[in-house]
Amino acid sequence: MADITDFDALRRALAENSEQPEGPARNARAEQLLGAAERLDIPLAVIEALGHQLKVYNYSSEKDKMFVPFARLLRMWDERPADFDEYEAHTLHWVFKWMSAGMLDQPHIPLASIEKWLGEMAHRYRLAGYSERAVHGAEFSVAEHLGDRSRAERAYAAWLAADRDAMTDCHACELHGQGTWQVTRGRDAEALRLWRPVLEGEFVCAHEPHTVLASSLAPLLRLGRVDEARAHHLRGLRLVRPMESMRGAYADHVEFCALTGNEARALELLAERPAYFTDTGQPRSRLAYLAVVALVTERLTELGRAGARVPGPAGRAWTAGELAGHAREEALELAGRFDRRNGTPYVGERTRARMAQRPLVERLPLGVRTVRPAPAPVAAPPAPETADAPGVAALLAEARRLSDTLQPHALEAWAAVARAARDRELAPRDRAEITDHEAMARGPEGIELFERASALYTEAGDLGEALAARARGAYGRALAGEVDAALRVVTGLYDEALALYAAEATGVRQTASVVMSRARILMRRVHEGAAQRASAEAPARAEQAVREVLALVGGRGADDVRLAARDAEARGMLAELALLRGDGGRAAELFGRAAAGFVGAGLPWFAVEYEAQVAVLAQQAGDLGEAERALRSALAHGGPYVEPIGRAQLHLQLAEVVGGRGEVVEAAEHAWEAAHWADEAGAQGSMLGGWARQQLGGLLLRQGRCAEAAEVLESALADLSVETHGDGAVVQTRWWLADCLSELDDHRAAAEHRLRAAEIARLWPEQQDHATLAHLAAESLGKAGLSTEAEQAYTRAGDLWRALGNAPFLVRSLRARGWLALRGEGTAEGACALMAEAVRECEQALRAAADPVAREQLGTELAHTHRQFGDLLARSATEDSGEAEEDEGAEEAEGAEDGVVQAAFEAALVQLDRAAALFGTLGADALHDHTGAELAAGRLEAGLGRPAQAAARARAVLAAYEDADDEDETVRARRAEATRLLMPEPRGGQA
Repeated sequence: MADITDFDALRRALAENSEQPEGPARNARAEQLLGAAERLDIPLAVIEALGHQLKVYNYSSEKDKMFVPFARLLRMWDERPADFDEYEAHTLHWVFKWMSAGMLDQPHIPLASIEKWLGEMAHRYRLAGYSERAVHGAEFSVAEHLGDRSRAERAYAAWLAADRDAMTDCHACELHGQGTWQVTRGRDAEALRLWRPVLEGEFVCAHEPHTVLASSLAPLLRLGRVDEARAHHLRGLRLVRPMESMRGAYADHVEFCALTGNEARALELLAERPAYFTDTGQPRSRLAYLAVVALVTERLTELGRAGARVPGPAGRAWTAGELAGHAREEALELAGRFDRRNGTPYVGERTRARMAQRPLVERLPLGVRTVRPAPAPVAAPPAPETADAPGVAALLAEARRLSDTLQPHALEAWAAVARAARDRELAPRDRAEITDHEAMARGPEGIELFERASALYTEAGDLGEALAARARGAYGRALAGEVDAALRVVTGLYDEALALYAAEATGVRQTASVVMSRARILMRRVHEGAAQRASAEAPARAEQAVREVLALVGGRGADDVRLAARDAEARGMLAELALLRGDGGRAAELFGRAAAGFVGAGLPWFAVEYEAQVAVLAQQAGDLGEAERALRSALAHGGPYVEPIGRAQLHLQLAEVVGGRGEVVEAAEHAWEAAHWADEAGAQGSMLGGWARQQLGGLLLRQGRCAEAAEVLESALADLSVETHGDGAVVQTRWWLADCLSELDDHRAAAEHRLRAAEIARLWPEQQDHATLAHLAAESLGKAGLSTEAEQAYTRAGDLWRALGNAPFLVRSLRARGWLALRGEGTAEGACALMAEAVRECEQALRAAADPVAREQLGTELAHTHRQFGDLLARSATEDSGEAEEDEGAEEAEGAEDGVVQAAFEAALVQLDRAAALFGTLGADALHDHTGAELAAGRLEAGLGRPAQAAARARAVLAAYEDADDEDETVRARRAEATRLLMPEPRGGQA
């Protein structure tokens, strides 16, 4: 490799490769760099390249390659330890622990070799003067893997009792191991207690809390803490997804999906990492992965989806049933290899137990977009309680009971009758009812069946029901768009039915059915007219027909649930007519009465659509309390009978209402439910699913749950589109997502989303959002180290702020550009010119401002600008761009004799004096800013050799805080710095 010509170039290349993603490409580069190191003929170069190779192998799917470079390093150490510097000597002993774990992972390495290695590790640690803590930890890992409980307990106790030292794993990794042992012993709660500092961010490292989050999933589910488990899944998956070496943790996330009714999501995760099926470098993590693959696919097979296509090992297509068999066989074969090596059945027993797990939660919505491999199973209608399979007579009786009481599964019950009676001779009445209900099930496509049913009713001697069946067929024509034809037919039927009823030749139920069908058809004409050409008399005719229904059935509902339902439906129709007239208040009242009628009749599931209407009207009227009440009632009354798309809509509305009054946790729960039910609805729910996930992401962000919110919002973008949801929704989603990514320190990705959102907002008439997004994108680009792009974005934002007349943000963009110029490829003169421009813009806006609030804001901005100008001037003379402001004093003092530096300090002092004076006029809220500027000026005074002036500033700061609360961290810091400024400089030779 011609580009590696010296040791420094090699070290740069090693550092660059360390930053690359885990995987074969990084490993191959490490192998090339080792060759380049060998050509340098510098022993330490080879040692560092070997250590780098070890590291990348360890954090990859090729862990089995670690042993060769380690053996070479160990031989070099034994032969010439002086070739190792302090860091490499430490690293060599550190990776002894990797070797122990690595040997356990490889079933071909004999157990005797592993035990021998433990002794070698203990011997070398003693020689090097290290504690036995890491050695005991390694022995514990061996005993735990073998299933030797007593030895594991002894090693565990010795591990915790030994002193921590330089060879001890970090706190986060140790706590992970300790908690995992508690889980093995059945102590889930204790494990979670141990893991809490890692989960809460007190202890972290390059691979934690990644593995702790994954390991916590099943324990949390077993303890019923499902909300925490879901949060850990969303947060943890985001961490492990890009890391190839995390197959074991990734398997935990797949397992979590299988245990929570999210089999479809589990399949999506399997599809994301196809190499995990076959990578052989770490057999133990492959065993864990195969076990959960078997768990997922066997669960799908159990649910009747054995033939569903699923992702699997490359080279062929797989069904769930095929992959289940393959994964189980591979897992058990691999477990058997470990058990034969270990001489115990422990690994095989644990593998079988893992594959045999049952779901711990029937259904846990995850919020992320999931495509089901097959429709969800539909609940079967209740069957009559008989010892044997029910006969036709029993099925008929049950179907009549369900339809007479308008139960949700009535049509399914009649379908069961039809199947059972297919080859039987039935009475005309029985055949009429079967045909009638089959027609109802078909909707507009059942018109001919209604006619056949009518003929059978006539044959059975029920002329009223024959008319009712034909009236239902007429309504079917109206639903198919033939409203005029339907109305002609039903008008004749209406006259016949009233005549029969007057002659007492039919009952009120049959007559009401015909009268209701006529009212429904007239309502269809009203809605058709509202959408197209309004007919003046149509609403009046419809209302008259509806009132005839009420007059016919009024007061009879107590004895007949069907008549009660007619009364409630009619009131709902009157509500629709009131709504069309623009009388929202009357409509809400009538919808409420309709809902109450259904509930009172014992038919709460029919109340749902009316309660949903009440909620919409209440929201429009600003009565959020009533909207919330109606939505909760709709969900309670609908229960399992509401279609998935309806449930999604109700939960989404409730999320909006509850979130609007600040209850973001409950609102998020409803948004989770909305997203789940939208997915259950399939393609029909994709638009609603996008809305639900967008709202859920925003609600999670409001709770500070940025990792979870990012997962959900990224998923939402798959369904959101400008055409369907509007450009505002897309911009808001990318804005929220960028905020999340910024909090997660993924500044490059945050910048991308902010720029893409800004590009959409660029076309809006109002440019405030465009300017804000451009400014935020510039901040992200700067934090990502993309100075040139950040400069361009700040310039764009500044132009927009200028056009909008927003001086404070224009000034901020200029200040940011000044710092970028100093830290990047610009000159100090250019940076100072930008700061000077910021001062001029702010002063000009302040002179023009008349509003007191605006003047105060601009005064504050001008003070901050002078402060930053002073800092920039001082730093441009003495510091590298990356040093922190707090470290300025020492460097300033060292360069004070230089004329250029002194001039810069004097200019900086002028700016800091102006800043302090302005902050001093802004009252108590600006006290910390005022004292900060005074202390910065004091440091400059000291650097310029003016101790008296520096001391005077320090005393002024102490006086300002004379009565301040010492509990305030800023107060304590300011006092401490002022005290240091008052201390005399040490004389030469006294440090």
